[in-house]
Amino acid sequence: QVQLVESGGGLVQPGGSLRLACKTSRSTLDNYAVGWFRQASGREREGVACTENRDRSIYHADAVKGRFTLSRDDAENTVYLQMDNLKPEDTGVYYCGARAGPCGFVKYDFWGQGTQVTVSS
Repeated sequence: QVQLVESGGGLVQPGGSLRLACKTSRSTLDNYAVGWFRQASGREREGVACTENRDRSIYHADAVKGRFTLSRDDAENTVYLQMDNLKPEDTGVYYCGARAGPCGFVKYDFWGQGTQVTVSS
């Protein structure tokens, strides 16, 4: 069974930083692409970044390039999302998900429970 547990959300001022963590299992990292998504109130879930299981490649959505960075620590079975220079429009619930197949932002098979990020002064 695939389990994904997010942590690290909170309240931060504009321009600040947060690092989110997605704790999972070695089996998940070996067999699924893992992606980060966000969902603002009243809006659809949006893909942010993804890492592949096959070659550990990492991809970022254009909307966050230069500010957000996905990294992975396979020894800890954890995928991180470093978020810098945060803006109020980054506010939302951040989820990690697992997808059979290559990286993409559709058709995810498993989801974590999400962690709230609020950017406000």
